[in-house]
Amino acid sequence: MFKVLQGASALMMIAWPLMVWLSLTHPAWRWLLPFAAVLFMLRWLMLRGRQGALPLLGKWLALAGAALSLSTLFLRENSLLLWYPVMVNAVMLMLFAGSLFSRMPLVERLARLREPELPPRGVRWTRRVTQIWSLFFIVNGSVALATCLMNNLLWWTWWNGLVSYLLMGLLMAGEWLLRQRMRTQA
Repeated sequence: MFKVLQGASALMMIAWPLMVWLSLTHPAWRWLLPFAAVLFMLRWLMLRGRQGALPLLGKWLALAGAALSLSTLFLRENSLLLWYPVMVNAVMLMLFAGSLFSRMPLVERLARLREPELPPRGVRWTRRVTQIWSLFFIVNGSVALATCLMNNLLWWTWWNGLVSYLLMGLLMAGEWLLRQRMRTQA
């Protein structure tokens, strides 16, 4: 059952912009708002027993998503729902950029899970990748914010539902390819 809930939660996160667009542009689809709130709360429940910064941030984002979904439904204020991607980018920026001021940046911590004895070159690489992700969240969050302030649902949906995912995928793929190239040169 846990795997089903986890899959539904992941699918909802990916489909969030489409769900928002449908529920705000087609009154017959308003039922998606309480459904989204329930999925956000299920996500919160799945993270409830976990410790650490990532689960804590995930719990707060889940609560925020549920609150935005329900407040949009009850207050009939559609623009509230559009702010979720801005919040996600702000949290991710705090997580990545904040880790740059710690002993070990986030990407290095993740890399050490697979390779505990990371060479100095790898340490420098992971710090740079953490900086690049921080820059990505600044740019992506800024554009998400601009689409909210413009209150243009079409642009909001395109950016937050397609373009940002494509850019994120390109960044992940590009970093992976460069890392593979760097490993073969070492």
